[in-house]
Amino acid sequence: MRLGEGTHRPTVLILTGPPGAGKTTVARRIASRYERAVHLESDYFFEIIISGYIAPWKTESGEQNQVVMRIVGDAALGYAIAGYLTILDGIVIPGWFFETLRDTLHTSGVAVSYAVLRPSLDVCIERSTTRHGSRLSDPAVIEQLWLSFADLGPLEQYVVDTGKQDADETARSVDERLRRGSLLALS
Repeated sequence: MRLGEGTHRPTVLILTGPPGAGKTTVARRIASRYERAVHLESDYFFEIIISGYIAPWKTESGEQNQVVMRIVGDAALGYAIAGYLTILDGIVIPGWFFETLRDTLHTSGVAVSYAVLRPSLDVCIERSTTRHGSRLSDPAVIEQLWLSFADLGPLEQYVVDTGKQDADETARSVDERLRRGSLLALS
């Protein structure tokens, strides 16, 4: 059944893209459209590491990133099984985390949808470097992460260009695609 129509398969929307793409704002707006929804910010799971934190974009952060994303996936699974549309917002890069996260959730009986918000690099840098309190404001790192989403091959079908849309338009567009099932990311 479609989301919002009675009983449905537990659903997780992985809402991703580079820094400054609008993930957090859009996730909150989509979640507010549902009776039961959770906005799960993966950034929070990194921020609560008090000792031993390694910036997730550094080469030596691999083990930490795997641990954190496994915990994020477990939390998403728990909320989805409890009946919440779960929107997992984070930098979930194909080839690094996406496939493992998608497959783990899928084998647990959860419908996994995927949307990549991808404005231009200039928009991402401008938004990220003017954001108050962000750990991630280095334009070189933002560019490196943006390039991770630049050519997604078969995953291009999940891209939403957010550079010319405001947050409400993007949320509406992603939500419509989610309800239609065109964001389902089958393993």
